[in-house]
Amino acid sequence: MDQQLIQQCGDELFDAMQKRITLKPFSERFPEITVEDAYHISLRMIERRVAAGEKIIGKKIGVTSKAVQNMLKVHQPDFGFLTDKMAYSQGQQMPISEQLIQPKAEGEIAFILKKDLLGPGLTNADILAATEAVLPCFEVVDSRIENWQIKIQDTVADNASCGLFVLGDKAVNPRRLDLATCGMVVEKNGAIISTGAGAAALGSPVNCVTWLANTLGQFGIPLKAGEVILSGSLVPLEPVQAGDFMSVTIGGIGCASVRFV
Repeated sequence: MDQQLIQQCGDELFDAMQKRITLKPFSERFPEITVEDAYHISLRMIERRVAAGEKIIGKKIGVTSKAVQNMLKVHQPDFGFLTDKMAYSQGQQMPISEQLIQPKAEGEIAFILKKDLLGPGLTNADILAATEAVLPCFEVVDSRIENWQIKIQDTVADNASCGLFVLGDKAVNPRRLDLATCGMVVEKNGAIISTGAGAAALGSPVNCVTWLANTLGQFGIPLKAGEVILSGSLVPLEPVQAGDFMSVTIGGIGCASVRFV
């Protein structure tokens, strides 16, 4: 794809987000689109968001579970950028009916960094040494692509289907935990709907962050001290709507909850 078309697609996604409308999949409209093209499209979309006043505060990793990888016929994760407009605190209501189009919630573990990290060549030990704390998190993903009919190029272009997220209010030292075996329970409107464990995300959430740091490092992009890194879902995606209440409990870490309006 040439630069003009990449810019056009990024602008389309930004406008779709602003207007809360969906687009036909880029993978259908442009069969020649590559994952690299898609990342350039996502950077244009983020450029527009920053120009509109948003600030980048972290990064997210997606497509970490085997189920999602098989659905998209890919065998690697993807990543997107988090902005301050996406972040909500424990106890805040999340206005999905005003901001999102077709939201789905997922439980995961968030990492807060205390040191910069620049790959490649980083190990899990490097990641843990650079992590201030981990917290329970709900990420509410959204797609600007019609009916979630996405291939890997579509979700990458769409900033890894970023929506909104909420962090729990308890931070824990990750070096005191086995993040691969910690269990997760997700409840929706008072009923348990899913369970998972850290190993669901590439064997461990730490593996996910290591992958991200090394992948971004190839392009000279660091993970920065103070950033929030969402490490990937440990449970299936759950459609949500205004009026729903969800909570996630992670063994050894704590809880996060969110009410959708």
